[in-house]
Amino acid sequence: MTQKHIATVHPLPSSILHNSVEVRRQYTRTATRQAVQFIGRKLRIAGRRAQAATTDMPQAMQGGH
Repeated sequence: MTQKHIATVHPLPSSILHNSVEVRRQYTRTATRQAVQFIGRKLRIAGRRAQAATTDMPQAMQGGH
């Protein structure tokens, strides 16, 4: 199932749609939220890889002797 990212979280009445400041604010808010989720995901993946690397390190050091 594909997920569509729609910037307008809440549908706006046409009178507000013409207010570019409000539209820009909503786009910015959504883009910020998506960026935070993306960075958080990358950090979790990096953390898991770092943890896996540190647990493997003593075995690698023993093998090197």
